Amino acid sequence: MTRRSQHYPPELRERAVRMVAEVTPNYDSQWAAIGAVAQKLGVGTAETVRKWVRQAETDAGQRPGTTSEESAEIKRLKRENAELRRANEILKAASAFFAAELDRPSTRS
Repeated sequence: MTRRSQHYPPELRERAVRMVAEVTPNYDSQWAAIGAVAQKLGVGTAETVRKWVRQAETDAGQRPGTTSEESAEIKRLKRENAELRRANEILKAASAFFAAELDRPSTRS
């Protein structure tokens, strides 16, 4: 199964979340409202819109979980950590190389 990544503009996401909040009282369930909004906006699946709504609720503090801001910070820190680990490995290798150079006997006269 191939997964095609389709990125929607942030404006569309915000509009979908607002629309779901506005039309939910007109439907039997939030899921029905999400399905209708997804279809009206031409979003691939209702599940996509559901995830946007859940993330918006988390960001607003209405639902427990990791906010978008926290996720971005964690991602940045993981990237920085990996970069520092690579730099540390390079420094260790350089240190070992130069230590070996110092241990060799000098052949100069």
